[in-house]
This record gives sequence, C-alpha cells and structure tokens, in this order.
Amino acid sequence: MIGDALRTTVLSVRIIPNPEPLLLRSLEVPEGHRSLGLITTDCDDVSYAALDEATKKAEVQVAYARSMYAGSGNASTRLAGEFIGILSAPGPAQARSGLEAAIDFIENQASFYSADEGNTIPYFAHCIAQTGSYLSKQAEVPAGTPMAYLIAPPMEAMVGLDEALKAARVELKVFYGPPTETNFAGGLLVGKQYACQMACEAFARTVRGIAAEPVRF
Repeated sequence: MIGDALRTTVLSVRIIPNPEPLLLRSLEVPEGHRSLGLITTDCDDVSYAALDEATKKAEVQVAYARSMYAGSGNASTRLAGEFIGILSAPGPAQARSGLEAAIDFIENQASFYSADEGNTIPYFAHCIAQTGSYLSKQAEVPAGTPMAYLIAPPMEAMVGLDEALKAARVELKVFYGPPTETNFAGGLLVGKQYACQMACEAFARTVRGIAAEPVRF
C-alpha cells in the first residue's frame, strides 16, 4: 500500500580478522586497518547509508561498496542481492561494531517506501542529520553535513529532484543519472537539516503523485 515501508534484508555477513596483505592492498585500506567486515543485502541505497552510519558509530572506514547490476529482483545468486559493502577496521572487534551499527540502521532506521497500492514503485527519501566519513567523501562536503538522500525509478527521480531543489534551499552535490546499476536514479542534496527534510518531503510527494497519475502532463 501507499506509504508501506519496504524493508531491506541482510543476506550475508562475515568478518575477516586477518586478511591477506594483497587483499588489503587491493582494497586500499588505511594503514593500521587489519580486519574487514563484509555484508550483502537486497537493497543498495539503504546499505550505502548504513555504511555511512557505521563510520559514525565505530572505528571503521568504508573500503568497498558497490551495487549489483539490475537489482535484487534479478540477483544472480541467493546471497548476492543488490549490494556488497566492506568495512575496514584496526581489528575484528571494531569491524564487528561497524557491522552491528550498519545492521541496526538497516533493520530499524531507514527504508524505501511504496508510492503505490501494489508496492511496485519504491522510493528512498531519507534525511541524514549528520553525514559520516563515507557519504561526506562522496559528496565532497565536511563530515557532519545534513543530507537528503533521494532515490526513485528514472522518471519519478528526475521530476522529484527538480521539485526537491525548488522546495528547499539545498544543493545537489551528487547526481545519479538514469539508469544506475539498479535502473533507478536520484541524488545527494545538502543544506540545513530542516531544508533537507523539506527536500525529502517534496521528493516523496512528487514520486507518489507520478505513481497515481503517470501519464498526466
């Protein structure tokens, strides 16, 4: 139904306490990070935000994060899903803390929502009060910057981004043009926290409006 939360599922999690140096070098992990925490899920954007949350809650950095092509509905294997993320940490305890923070965020804090009765048009309009190191780097802004993370299918996202930018004093820092690996689109917007929240609300309204009347212009 409209407004239903479409929760992300964690598919697999592992800690590598002492990875081979060649693997660490390939991932370009920081000096002194000697453990890895790995996670796969069936939703990429919630998981990118979750890794960013992990950098705020634990002594970890994002070593690797990628979306799988076509999306979770077309996943190549049962545990591949739509996303893989790898955290680096000084040791396994920090890696575990980072994974726990990411999983809590996925299960309890952020979600895609349905724009239509059949749950066929999902969108992500999440206001981040303070960015961690990962999303800050992606958007080239200081850590702690408020951010609106906006994602939807291609048409909905393009119109929604325009409405979000018009509705609030925010700046588009990263544009995810259609099609992304998962055939969606969107962007990362920054501004004051209240402005980012207004942008999220405008984006959500627009996506739901297009879902209700897709061929009205």
